[in-house]
Amino acid sequence: MRRICVIGGGVIGAATAYYLSGEGHHVTLVEREAGPGLGASYGNGGQLSYSYVAPLAAPGLLLKLPALLLQHHSALRFRPEFDKHQWRWCLDFLRACNTAVSDRTTCELLSLSALSRDETHRTARQEALDFDFRNSGKLVFFRDESSFAAARRQVSMQAKFGQEQIILSERECVEREPALADVERELRGGVLTPSEDAGDCYKFTHGLIASLKTRPNVNLRFGFDVQRLRRDGPTIRAASGPQGEIDADVFVVAGGFQSRSLLQPCGVDLPLYPLKGYSLTVPTEPSSPGPNLSVTDSDNKIVYARLGDKLRIAAMVDIGATSGDVEAARLEQLRRQVRSSFPKLSLKHSVTWSGSRPATPRGKPIITQVADSNLWLNVGHGALGFTLACGSARLLSDLIFKRPPVLDPQPFAFAGHA
Repeated sequence: MRRICVIGGGVIGAATAYYLSGEGHHVTLVEREAGPGLGASYGNGGQLSYSYVAPLAAPGLLLKLPALLLQHHSALRFRPEFDKHQWRWCLDFLRACNTAVSDRTTCELLSLSALSRDETHRTARQEALDFDFRNSGKLVFFRDESSFAAARRQVSMQAKFGQEQIILSERECVEREPALADVERELRGGVLTPSEDAGDCYKFTHGLIASLKTRPNVNLRFGFDVQRLRRDGPTIRAASGPQGEIDADVFVVAGGFQSRSLLQPCGVDLPLYPLKGYSLTVPTEPSSPGPNLSVTDSDNKIVYARLGDKLRIAAMVDIGATSGDVEAARLEQLRRQVRSSFPKLSLKHSVTWSGSRPATPRGKPIITQVADSNLWLNVGHGALGFTLACGSARLLSDLIFKRPPVLDPQPFAFAGHA
């Protein structure tokens, strides 16, 4: 029996520990926060978007970039810093903004997301997880004709890989989601994807942790801040912090953006950068109707997901805003945009949140072994952490235990060094 240490207690780390401990090996999950899912997993958009995995580095973005970056109220905002890592990440991001790279990345992510959908459904059933799960489908609506045309092209491309998506007229959008009636005249059309799900990522993470607590081969260490990986040559011997050391035979780093600083002394230079996002969680009331489907406002880049008796609204990408503070101006902008689409929806009692999603320039996670060491990585999922968590954990477990991997792992490998 091997001893495995998983560093990170968000949805990626929890799913990783769940899959690895299911093999009977002893797993220690380490998280610096007092509980699981308190980082990027806490208040995210709630959409499990298996068919919407196209990277942020899209070919059309370069033409829009000057306007996006200069507009104060842009959904994508860049704050330059005296940080060479930020500029290197941005240059790699710009290099990825071409059709060939974007299409290849999308195909690779569709393969991983299809696996993750199956694994998420299986895990939820097997563990009877209560996380406000809904298989309601997802409707993306468009006000801009050129954006709608680009979406139709994307639907055609993804249809080659078995993706079922339906092009809707503006009237059909309202028939599917009556809450859009107030903006029907502004709509140009929409795309409905019946296979998409929604759920509360924080509750899902807690459900996995609750299951792990019942396994005698699992040790959960919350409030343990790993600050260093003690090495003996290429081999990691222990995860060290103020609370002591944890010895193991195998180490898996799944700690989000903090993974970069942890791994740099080991000669691993992760291409991660935090992309800050914001969310509102709104109580649903009969007198304050909002969307019932999972809905995405394409023009404003806002997602809406029903989570039990609440509506989660999430948006924005701030590059360079590394603080965890909730910025009042950005939230007020979000509220205005929400009211423009759903004027009857009351935001009076909404709960605000912001968090940083650790992303790679091309939008693909890193799921791999570091050289020939006992160190493994499961990081860089960006805004797709919830969507890809179970698929990534399944793929990583195949690799660690030397089984034929369920899909080609090469697209998610990494050979970078500091």
